[in-house]
Amino acid sequence: MSSIHLRQGGTSLLLGLDGGTPEILHWGADLGGRLPDPALLPDAVPHSSFDSPVALGLLPQASSGWLGRPGLRGHSLAAAAGSGHGNAGGGGFSPRLRLAGADSDTASATITQADPDLGLELTTSLRLHPGGLLEVRHTLANISQAPFALDELGIGLPVGPAGTEVLDLTGRWCRERHPQRHAVQQGTWVRSGRHGRTGHDSSLLMAVGSAGFGNRHGQVWAGHFAWSGDHEQFVDATADGRTVLGAAELLGSGEVVLAPGESYSTPAYFAAYSDRGLDGISEAFYAWFRARPHHPATPRPVVLNTWEAVYFDHDLGVLTELAESASELGVERFVLDDGWFRHRRDDHAGLGDWYVDSGVWPEGLHPLVDAVTSRGMQFGLWVEPEMVNVDSDVARAHPDWIAGPVPRHDAGSRLPLEWRRQQVLDLVNPEAWQYVFDRLDALLTEYPIDYLKWDQNRDLPEMGHHGRPSVHRQTLAAYRLFEALKAAHPGLEIESCSSGGARVDLGILERTDRVWASDCNDALERQTIQRWTSMVVPPELVGSHIGPTTAHTTGRTHSLAFRAITALFGHFGMEWDIREVTGADREELRQVIGLYKKHRDLIHGGTMVRADVPDPSLMLHGVVAGDSTRALFALAAVSTSFSERPGRVAIPGLLPDTSYRVEAVYPGAGGHPFLQEAAPPWMSGGVEATGRFLAAAGLPMPILNPEQAILLEVTAR
Repeated sequence: MSSIHLRQGGTSLLLGLDGGTPEILHWGADLGGRLPDPALLPDAVPHSSFDSPVALGLLPQASSGWLGRPGLRGHSLAAAAGSGHGNAGGGGFSPRLRLAGADSDTASATITQADPDLGLELTTSLRLHPGGLLEVRHTLANISQAPFALDELGIGLPVGPAGTEVLDLTGRWCRERHPQRHAVQQGTWVRSGRHGRTGHDSSLLMAVGSAGFGNRHGQVWAGHFAWSGDHEQFVDATADGRTVLGAAELLGSGEVVLAPGESYSTPAYFAAYSDRGLDGISEAFYAWFRARPHHPATPRPVVLNTWEAVYFDHDLGVLTELAESASELGVERFVLDDGWFRHRRDDHAGLGDWYVDSGVWPEGLHPLVDAVTSRGMQFGLWVEPEMVNVDSDVARAHPDWIAGPVPRHDAGSRLPLEWRRQQVLDLVNPEAWQYVFDRLDALLTEYPIDYLKWDQNRDLPEMGHHGRPSVHRQTLAAYRLFEALKAAHPGLEIESCSSGGARVDLGILERTDRVWASDCNDALERQTIQRWTSMVVPPELVGSHIGPTTAHTTGRTHSLAFRAITALFGHFGMEWDIREVTGADREELRQVIGLYKKHRDLIHGGTMVRADVPDPSLMLHGVVAGDSTRALFALAAVSTSFSERPGRVAIPGLLPDTSYRVEAVYPGAGGHPFLQEAAPPWMSGGVEATGRFLAAAGLPMPILNPEQAILLEVTAR
């Protein structure tokens, strides 16, 4: 039996090529260099079944006997019309793709399958990156003389028999990426996203693992679909005992019809295996991100965003004072948020009119930009190019540029339901796309803008162009817009914000430089949101800001220390009227900014470590340097505990036989985060212990008030 064996980063992918149907025989732990003859390894044939073993193909097909979720759904339009074309062999609806060619090296493979009767050719590329992250893509080409209506082209990977629990993420606005888990059971667990964007409830990661898998233990198989439009992710457990983890773009009816000679490529599916729990999954994703040639340069600058400081109340004097205050504290990037363009005094009007409002800014943005850049800070600007208010000059002039279920939006025609009083601009329309590009290009040319905060604030389940569904083409058009602006303005950084965290995926992150994890700056909510966002996305790409003392989205009040420690473990900034911060609070804020600058190379380049703390009221996470000589950990109390005291908490991820000094560096004793008569003695001056001791025995921790945290610095001796 011929086979292909890919090996990288402690992971093996074994492909069998005999029998005509390429099949993934193993994806998981490294198998080593010596393998048994795969011809001896097919499954048994049960009673009341097909007469030969059923292959779970690289593309699962009914023509191979697969009774689970198929990899390809669609039909030849000639066959549907009764012309007879494509009815031979596999039929007009049931493909019979068989091996036509294969090419590989130790880390990548390209497999070609063809169905000459139906006139289809499938090319699958697989690449196992050095850190163990697997990247898979399919391309389906129509080589027939008739159109082919494509309903779905999915990617599926087999999960090992130890995979008995499913973990995925869900959420809503201001509460994105919260985990849910349950047992694998026969049938298909499907997470569908029909938002016209990734969605607040989208599962950034879908994982299947061994019973009770955690942060640092257990086998885990996990996947992420790198796409910013409609999609499905699934776990398919069939009656024959096999489990498939996968994803597919969710196409609208008639959205993709391949004419003769045309092809469709899936978004990439990224998947990782770990025998060290979820932290091993993160390591594989982080290694891939950080090896990219276009990964954002470090150090990542300290940000001040003006939204929760002034909202729509733009006043040059106030904003200049804010810039001066920011510079004095050590801020390195100043971002002017919504409200700077024509007719934009609230969110009812003006969206799409990308001209500086001369009534508010009679000299344009130049005076503010000069006030920012003269103080050594970069200038950033908020935009929302994919959206439009009906009450705008551009919508009045071009009602046909509004995306929706009908071709035009003149008086009396049906518009999609409004969301925040806005609609979606139809970027599939070349004129609309060019208008947006030209306006943004003009702004970036006139002003020294280093950074765009690029928002996208609504779902659109009725995304359409000329009467046909268009989420697929709209997403690709948005991608082209990012790419074109970056090509025209080298060095420009773009943040993907989508009413907070509704567009967080590797598709958008290939074209942007960070994501805004959530519109919620409440530090308690952010503890969970950031913890699960960082499962896939490294902290240097996750915007994380200190918000006001009382959170605008929840009404909770938190200490500066809790807000600051939460914000440190990301791309750090502030979204707060810092002119109001005076006295001891200002000195503490200055200290926090200094801590970020001191440790940002570690936070943005090290290995993420998340402890498995038995007490659910406590979270311990941190970052360990690549050479394990230093680390930074945060212990956070997210609620009250059943226990009177936390006892010893393990600090994992360090070299076992190296001695380390552990010190509590923030907040100091004057911060009063504690609920106790006396702290453990080591808190007053630090303690030395080996990595083995810290991981196995741990240290007694102070009794933290709920919604408080301490920062621990760890240094090798």
